Formats: sequence, C-alpha cells, structure tokens
Amino acid sequence: MNNRSSAKTFTDHDLQAFIDLRRQIHAAPELGGETPQTAELVAGNLAQWGYQVHRNIGGHGLVAVMRKGHGSRRIGLRADMDALPMQEKNPFAHASKIAGRMHACGHDGHTAILLAAAYRLADSDFNGTLNLIFQPDEEGLCGAKAMIDDGLFQRFPCDAIFALHNMPGAPVGTAVVQAGPTMASSERVQLRITGKGGHGAMPELSVDPVPVVASLINAIQTIKSRNLGPEEYAVISIGMLQAGSVYNIIPDEASMLVSVRTDTPQTQEKINQRLEQIVRGHEQSFGVSIDMQITQLAPALINDPAETQRVQQSLQTLFKPGHLHSRGPKVMGTEDFAWMLGEVPGCYFMLGNGEGEFHGCSVHNPHYDFNDQLVRLGADCWVKLVEDYLV
Repeated sequence: MNNRSSAKTFTDHDLQAFIDLRRQIHAAPELGGETPQTAELVAGNLAQWGYQVHRNIGGHGLVAVMRKGHGSRRIGLRADMDALPMQEKNPFAHASKIAGRMHACGHDGHTAILLAAAYRLADSDFNGTLNLIFQPDEEGLCGAKAMIDDGLFQRFPCDAIFALHNMPGAPVGTAVVQAGPTMASSERVQLRITGKGGHGAMPELSVDPVPVVASLINAIQTIKSRNLGPEEYAVISIGMLQAGSVYNIIPDEASMLVSVRTDTPQTQEKINQRLEQIVRGHEQSFGVSIDMQITQLAPALINDPAETQRVQQSLQTLFKPGHLHSRGPKVMGTEDFAWMLGEVPGCYFMLGNGEGEFHGCSVHNPHYDFNDQLVRLGADCWVKLVEDYLV
C-alpha cells in the first residue's frame, strides 16, 4: 500500500495568486544578469515554503533545495528570470512600468510556473533531492554558463535536469517533447578586413577592402546552399557591415559581424572550416589581410533520448490523446540551457502558449504576453515529473 502524500491541491485562489505574481514580475522587468529584485522575490517565497535557498550563484542566480526521504536521486528544474531591452506596446494594467524593458519572451511566466510547482511540492512526500534553479541572463546567453562556472553542479549535483518554454502559435493544452537536436547553437563571427586606404580618384594606388566585403557576402551565403546537405540545418545571417566615413576616401579597414546557427556540432564544424577557406582565399585573391574571430555563444541544445522518453511518459496523463507531440517545427533560435545539458542529461520541452492575434503573438515582439492559462498546466507538468522521478 502506498501511503505517500501527493503535492498540495491547487485551488483557484492559489492559481490567481501565482498569476498575480507573474504579472508583478512582468510589470517590473530586469535585464541580463542584473535581476536582484526578481531573485529576491523568488527567494523570499521559496524560503517561506521551507526550501533551503542559496543566492548569488553566477551573479543573481539562485538554487532552492528540498530533500525528503532517503532517496539518492537528484532532479533539477530550471526557470529563467530576465527580460528584454525593448519597449512594451500592450495596454493592459500589468504592462511594463519601466521604459525600454519588457518581458517579451515569457520568462516571467516560466518563473511563476516553477514557483507554483515549488509551492505544491513542498507538501509532497517525494523521495530524494529537488533542486530548483532560477537563472538570470538567458537572453544574453550568459546566465547558465555563469552559474555552471560558479560551481552549480558541484554544489548542487543533479542526475537529470529539465526546463520548459512557452510556444506562441501552438494551442494551449499541447506540448512538444522532442529527443535529440531541439534548438540551435549560436556563434558570432567577426571579420576585420585590412587593406590600404587612399584617394577615391586613384584606387589603383590602394587596396580597397570594400569590394572584399561585397565578395565575402556572396561567398558566405553559398555555404548553406552549396556546402551543406538538405538534412544539415543552418542559418547564416550577416548582421553588421562597417566601412569608411567619407564618400571620396578609400578606407583602410572594413568589418563584418555574422551570426551562425546550427543544430549539431558536426554541422557547426563544417561551416567553420568553410568560413576559414573562404576568408583565406579572399586574402590571396584581393591582397588584403583578414582577422577572423569566432565566438561560441551557446552550443546546440540536444535533449537526452532517455530523459526525453521519461518526460513523455510522465506527462502523458496531463494531455489529451494526440496533444503531446514527439516532434515539432524546426526552431533555429538559441537557448543557453544547452550549457546545462552539456553537463547533465535532461530535456527541454515546449508548451503551447495559444493561438490568434494575442496569445499567438511571437516572442520578442512588443505586443507579446505570456498566457496565464499555462501557470496551472506548467506546474502540473513539473509536479508530475518530480513525483515520478523521485519515487
């Protein structure tokens, strides 16, 4: 006979309290790694419910720990807390009160979901260790790595780790739990082309870097179409060009910034090798020197097959037949939870945020808002996963 007690019953009054908390966070967004007020709000609630709260991990990151029973298994659940540097254009009462800042990706909702689950799990007789990870600076792709570098998994070991994100355009009550490559890596490629400046009337006495830029644009855009197979996903975007200051002077230098996104390390390496070949070929062809710096901002997010299957099995009872999907649309956005999955096996999954003009509005849009209906469903997902994992 099983005498374990399950998580605390979630009343409509409780739900409204967490919706209100979500809206409180939405109205006071904080950016990047500077999330002290949000972190303190989160920490205060967790401490009140009996969690052991550890602050200032990798900046304003925090981990709340609760151990029960004699089980040796340890699970980690992660939520992000930061907002975006953009002006909100929504008319509702909980819109951002701070000019130029907005929760336009739903991190306010992710935080509220995990807090709602924490509240319910505080009364659950699970058997093992629950680590709740609240991370700043996901948008800058720096927060997860900062927490890891500050000893996150040495101080709070996890056997598996999980995270979720809302998905505008997908109906509420649907989810995508996908094994393998799920989100793209992100690299910043900086190219500095050095030639020899001179008078615009005498180009033969100069080594003009501007035509090099034009040729590089064309050559780089052929990587996807001519060097990768149809099964190799990649997005290569040239986002910044700089050259010269006066119409009749040939500049000494020009520069480019390129964004490279792929879904596997193998494709990423192939692109980087081809970039190297193109750059060195242009040096020879045009007589310039080119400095190339490649910075990996985050690796590809690859869900562990076994942990993904665990999530799919655990969440099955929460969704109607056919509403829990094992494959979703290809997403080439980047998520720095990938750094955590590089350390600990786990799974990152999506919950439908709703359809239509409002809840179907894309993230990173000034009219976006997180759908409050997900607070209960998201908390249900976390509670079910924890109770199944820590048996």
